[in-house]
Amino acid sequence: MGTQPHLSDVTTTESPTQKTTSTVSQVSQSIDRLRAGARDLTGSDIETRRECAREVLDQVVKCSRDWVDVCCTIKSIPVGSSGRGEEVLAGPGGVTRYLRLMIQTLDDIARTGKPLLPGKVSRLADGRLQVPMLPARGIYDTLMFSGIKANARMQTGVEEATLHGNRLERLQASDNSPRIGVVLGAGNVSSIPTVDSLTRIFQDGNAVLLKLNPVQDELKSIFEDALQPLIKRGWLQILTGGADVGAAAIHHDEVDEAHITGSHHTHDAIVWGRDPEEQARRKREHDPLLKKPITSEMGNVSPWIIVPGNYSEKELKSQATHLAASLANNAGFNCLTTRMIVTWKKWPDRRRFLDMVQAVLETIPPRVAYYPGAEERYERFTGEKAPIDDQGRIPWKLITDLDPEKRPQLCQDESFICVTCETVLDAETPEAFLERAVEFSNEQLFGTLSSAITMPDDFRKQNPQLVSQSIDRMRYGSVCINQWPALVYGLMTPPWGGAPESTLDNVQSGIGSVHNTYFLEGVDKTVLHGPLCNFPKPVWFPTHKTAEEIGWKLIDLYHKPSITKLPGIMLAGMRG
Repeated sequence: MGTQPHLSDVTTTESPTQKTTSTVSQVSQSIDRLRAGARDLTGSDIETRRECAREVLDQVVKCSRDWVDVCCTIKSIPVGSSGRGEEVLAGPGGVTRYLRLMIQTLDDIARTGKPLLPGKVSRLADGRLQVPMLPARGIYDTLMFSGIKANARMQTGVEEATLHGNRLERLQASDNSPRIGVVLGAGNVSSIPTVDSLTRIFQDGNAVLLKLNPVQDELKSIFEDALQPLIKRGWLQILTGGADVGAAAIHHDEVDEAHITGSHHTHDAIVWGRDPEEQARRKREHDPLLKKPITSEMGNVSPWIIVPGNYSEKELKSQATHLAASLANNAGFNCLTTRMIVTWKKWPDRRRFLDMVQAVLETIPPRVAYYPGAEERYERFTGEKAPIDDQGRIPWKLITDLDPEKRPQLCQDESFICVTCETVLDAETPEAFLERAVEFSNEQLFGTLSSAITMPDDFRKQNPQLVSQSIDRMRYGSVCINQWPALVYGLMTPPWGGAPESTLDNVQSGIGSVHNTYFLEGVDKTVLHGPLCNFPKPVWFPTHKTAEEIGWKLIDLYHKPSITKLPGIMLAGMRG
């Protein structure tokens, strides 16, 4: 989830020969432990896996306070700041939600042979299936995410009988071959490496060698405690180290497949080789250096299209806060940070809306730029020296009136820093603007991971066919109406990944997906709808006063769901 490559050089006091020898030995020892674990996992029935998921959930909750403390130390987040709430929600909070949903799904499969969907499957106008993803059942999503719904739009040819492909048969087959997978974890969000690994174990049946990004090395002991039930069974091993460890793990003879989170530069270095000439030659000859399956989640120049229309002052301020939150969260080090705001040249409220976004950003204290390379990327993408203060903080940057032809880099690569841009498109009508904005997002912005569209309620009601067709035309894994796509990531029920047409030689935002707790196969995209004004205030807003408190209460709810816990969460939300 970003531009910091896993294969970058790391400082070491060992000679190259010593380094190679110790690295190979380290990886081989982990593979030795996973070999027996892979056989055990393959032979384990659904009930055994469900029981293990319950044990992991207990351990994650037990370790969650230390987990968040370490994350805040890594990112220099002070006590009492909104950043702590982020670390609760995007760390153990996300993991506990995934595990609770996975336990429910494994319960369903054990009882009925398949997951129980949270609603009825319907059909779109073109006959394709639409599968409900949110609100999930059993964890009070209708109250926690009031007014928000998510559906998976399936690819042509998928029917109800084939919603899961052969995933459920593979999960329960007694003659599966033991498989070992490598996960190269992201360094920016602590739930990513953990949930990526859990997905591979519980849904794909892989014993996993998790190699942490160096940014998260301090979390190794926490993760080992939290995931101890998996390690005890030999289903998981965790390693730290630099590029040499990741390369040795992926290319080990007994590793069957790999999953990486990073940038497309990282992906191409692994798959096609580091040297640009070698990459080009191998792509021409269809001869990848890596000869085993690889899935991935890459970065994105994430667009947020603002459809012009009749908004109330409250609606404009709410959407401006959504946009500001999408930049400020995690100091801007997210693959789903809004990187391009797309507006209509003739919209009378355009400048007022941008001023609102800027005004919200000015109320949010700057954050420490903890991720490596931040200053260099800021200068490269803005053309200005990073205005970093003596605490290592960089203020938020909103660039307006961007001309993509004069500054193409801001469209063609993910900046992965606290910078967002706005560009203006001309069109005769709001309807024509939406069509052009979709084309611009598809054709001129890099990546296919996630996107957002703000639109007035009357526009949606008057143009239902245009809205649905525009959503279909968006070549992104997620399209979110009036909401930040981070919700799709955090919900865990939808698949999370790039658009399905990515290939090894044009990987864009990645191949395959994670999460997907209903085991769907053949998803075209996730579509999330929400209100222009959320109530209560979204817990991911940096202006939220009780985000950390709510985060801990949600962890407790996902650990042991009970309706008696809802009043406390709702009251904390009202105080936010």
